[in-house]
Amino acid sequence: MTNNKIFDGVLIFTQVIKSGGFAAAAQALGFSNSHVSKEVNKLEARLGVRLLNRTTRSIALTPEGELYYSYCLQLVNDASDAFALLTHNDNEPKGELKLSCPLGISQSYIQPVIEQYLKRYPNVKLNLDFSDKRIDVIGDGYDLVVRAAPVLEESSLICKRLFSCSTHIVASTDYIERHGRPHHPKELVNHDCICYSNLKAPERWEFIDVKGKQFIVNVREKIKSNNGNMQASMAQSGLGICRLPEFYITDALSTGELHVLFEQFPQPQVHVYAIYPSKKHLSPKVRCFIDLLSEQLIDDELNSLN
Repeated sequence: MTNNKIFDGVLIFTQVIKSGGFAAAAQALGFSNSHVSKEVNKLEARLGVRLLNRTTRSIALTPEGELYYSYCLQLVNDASDAFALLTHNDNEPKGELKLSCPLGISQSYIQPVIEQYLKRYPNVKLNLDFSDKRIDVIGDGYDLVVRAAPVLEESSLICKRLFSCSTHIVASTDYIERHGRPHHPKELVNHDCICYSNLKAPERWEFIDVKGKQFIVNVREKIKSNNGNMQASMAQSGLGICRLPEFYITDALSTGELHVLFEQFPQPQVHVYAIYPSKKHLSPKVRCFIDLLSEQLIDDELNSLN
């Protein structure tokens, strides 16, 4: 049976979450506070669930509200893109592009792409988040997320692999002089290790022996951090041994501040992905950024081979 009120209140509900409250949403939409509140109440009544927990000072999505909001946000964004496409009669990127990317990748790879992107498409505004934190791509309203991982967790999101790079286990000269240089990965149980907390098991480090067989070492976790740049900095300061993708430590390796350990035991490669909600109705602002990102990284790889 068709519900002719299926879209009623969706825009208002989405704006309440984006704005962080009823008053801010009312101001953004040009409605009264009471109208916004009534529309959300009617939406909840039609759905038969509570979407928001309200206090006098704040709102918070219920579990049902989080699920519903993720779909509403995609719906509103698609409608906005379709409207812009038809009313402007072109595919020129415009509006705000919300992007999240680890700081280490942003400095090495993303900044040149951003510069070119803004020159080509001056009608786009960028909202940039440079961090390693875990995010909800849809729930937090991101158009595009760049992340690095040996293997991505399964999800309904679209993942495009951009490039791959080596991972190294490194230590500073100071650390090696004070604690000795380990010659086999199993010795890491007796060393201070700096682990990446965004992994499910930060202390479990994988290795491949000379016969190609994989083995695991449960290292001694001295420091746990969710930021690769901070891990690299702490390793350079001699606080411990860490395992990082090459893009975080390229300069430190070239200057000799960090030394690669266990070169005879290669680490699994890390793959860098562009992650976005859906291929369907992909907006020009996202599509053009992904195309430029892929183009730039391919050029970099070709130049490194010459």
